[in-house]
Amino acid sequence: MSIVNANGVTLGVESFGDDDAPLVLLAGGTTMLSWPDALCERLAAGGRRVVRYDLRDSGESTTADPQAPAYTLRDLASDAAALVRALGGGPAHLAGTGVGGMVAQVAALDHPEAFSALTLAGTRAVAPGPPDDDLPDHDAATMSRLFAHPMPDWTDREAVAEFAAAGAAILGDDPDAARATAARVWDRTPGTEPPVHLANQLGMVFSALDCAPRWRERLPGIAIPTLVVHGRRDPFFPVGNAEAIAREIPGARLLVLEDAATAIPDTSAGEVAEAMLALGTGRS
Repeated sequence: MSIVNANGVTLGVESFGDDDAPLVLLAGGTTMLSWPDALCERLAAGGRRVVRYDLRDSGESTTADPQAPAYTLRDLASDAAALVRALGGGPAHLAGTGVGGMVAQVAALDHPEAFSALTLAGTRAVAPGPPDDDLPDHDAATMSRLFAHPMPDWTDREAVAEFAAAGAAILGDDPDAARATAARVWDRTPGTEPPVHLANQLGMVFSALDCAPRWRERLPGIAIPTLVVHGRRDPFFPVGNAEAIAREIPGARLLVLEDAATAIPDTSAGEVAEAMLALGTGRS
């Protein structure tokens, strides 16, 4: 783990692979641990320098006020471009998952010179909140079960890990993997304030972000090779969201993981890594 100064903030980063290899930059959904170790290791074994990082107000990056962030999605997109410059590996293959996928879309549009390829995992083309009429919204029954699950004591490591495991079971993800990841996130969360722990685990900060202007209508302007990865069983962002992104970005490839839900399981790491490594090579 290390800290990099970029765009006037500090960003926590972790690297895999050879520093001289082409750069793959992974923007986390909550923290960098949204990207599984198995996938990072597969990409590094494929000859890439993999850097995953924490967005602002998560992990080891700048923490200001996760309950009232004074920045927008476009600022987070600028962070990604500035981080590429600071790392000296550009242009980079940018990948984002969940809300990190929203950041990645805006970054590719606002800073095209910084990126050579784009991977979007488990995300959608509109900001947090109600989707467009043609996009499927969160599965109502799943969301009811999630919201009915009581919040834990955010200062209790074991309670937080069990909360994450229960949520994963509701979403169709692996509870054991979620429990282990939540414990790792808890261990690396700076400070002990409950709002900080909550932001690291759930990314609640993003619901308060100013997401204007819209970027969906700009997606046809993305001119770099793009991969869209999505779980067939994702009830949070149903797969129709990924299908829309793949239609609207010219030449984008859609990779649907038939047995996955919201997270990329370790069993799919090889398939996803192979598809990411193939971007820009003409292979499919």
